[in-house]
Amino acid sequence: MNKGGVVPKLRFSEFGGEWEIKPFNEIYSFKMTNSFSRDKLNYDKGTIKNIHYGDIHTKFSILFDITKERVPYINNNISLNNINLDNYCIEGDMVLADASEDLDDIGKSIEIINLNNEKLLSGLHTFLARQVEQKIIIGFGGYLFKSNSIRTQIKREAQGTKVLGISKGRTSNIKIYYPESKKEQQKIAHCLSSLDNLINAETTKLDTLKVHKKGLLQQLFPAEGKTLPQLRFPEFIGDRAWEKNFLSNIATFSKGKGISKSDIINNGNKLCIRYGELYTRYNEVIKDVFSKTNLPKEQLVFSQKNDVIIPSSGETQEDIATASCILENGIALGGDINIIRSNINGIFLSYYLNNAKKIEIAKIAQGNTIVHLYLSQLEKLEIETPSPKEEQKIAQCLTSLDELITTQTQKIATLKEHKKGLIQQLFPNIDKVNT
Repeated sequence: MNKGGVVPKLRFSEFGGEWEIKPFNEIYSFKMTNSFSRDKLNYDKGTIKNIHYGDIHTKFSILFDITKERVPYINNNISLNNINLDNYCIEGDMVLADASEDLDDIGKSIEIINLNNEKLLSGLHTFLARQVEQKIIIGFGGYLFKSNSIRTQIKREAQGTKVLGISKGRTSNIKIYYPESKKEQQKIAHCLSSLDNLINAETTKLDTLKVHKKGLLQQLFPAEGKTLPQLRFPEFIGDRAWEKNFLSNIATFSKGKGISKSDIINNGNKLCIRYGELYTRYNEVIKDVFSKTNLPKEQLVFSQKNDVIIPSSGETQEDIATASCILENGIALGGDINIIRSNINGIFLSYYLNNAKKIEIAKIAQGNTIVHLYLSQLEKLEIETPSPKEEQKIAQCLTSLDELITTQTQKIATLKEHKKGLIQQLFPNIDKVNT
């Protein structure tokens, strides 16, 4: 079948020659799987573990190492006597999810590279594919099945409307391609797995930063009923307790003015914020504004630097408790935005409202289908504030940490894009080849 001259765009210099192209069923055969639902599984005890298709979609790595994954056990009261030993997973097997609500996830797969002598079965809505003869080394298959041509073929074979599915028969229609040289397979696998290890290490750093931030947020603001935080910067230890005050005593309140989706245009001459962006695009500090409008000035309400804005409506109470500080004057603020204007540090206030007062704000919001937060409710909110210098110190600490988190997030995104590009180039595009 290999008459089309299949080679990848990017290749290590020591390798040459065309890649093999074979039908799926010449390389893999299917083994039996089970249909155990989540209620037949547990994470506490058992002797045999089970792969559920939902875990392939949401958490398992491309190269599945059982020592690094949280895999449920099959409940001990479930009889497995009718399962042949040949249908237990072995290293080198591919496990594919045969159902998904999303076309991009249909046929999503993992390759089992380490079982650590544990027993594992492939379960509900999965296919278990095992090589007929070892043409593909362990560690290569996982990335092969993520390559563009394999993914395109699987999507083409998928069927369904709301829930997509792929059958074993249609999976057998796809073509598998690989270099005959196992050294080349190993080189590709090593390149991509090394990049995955780097991404995982950087993700761990990001998770550590987020945990650190969560801990700081719990300690830098007073707990309910307290007037001092658990953690205080050294220069403020011994200073006065934080002052209790109603928000109405230290701030003025107003609302934005209607800006609809149709009013947003790319070449608008005024920057603006719509309420929905507060819980989809922005965090505690708004440094960059993305939307623009050409509405007349007299129809708009504009921000002042240090304003704290918070939605006045949303689908959930969590949406409502989303405060942000604006760092610029003259940003047009749309309807359903509450504006809090005060002399205290707006960045401090936004972190404070989003964390120490989040639950309280959610409780005072009203409504069922649509939740509303009225200015009259915000005015009655009681808060505690330190000295201006301590406010500023807390704001600087948290914004610096958020900047680290943003930088780390961008670094991971760049690495993932690099990996995506490598996969596109390290594997050939067989759609351009007459096979």
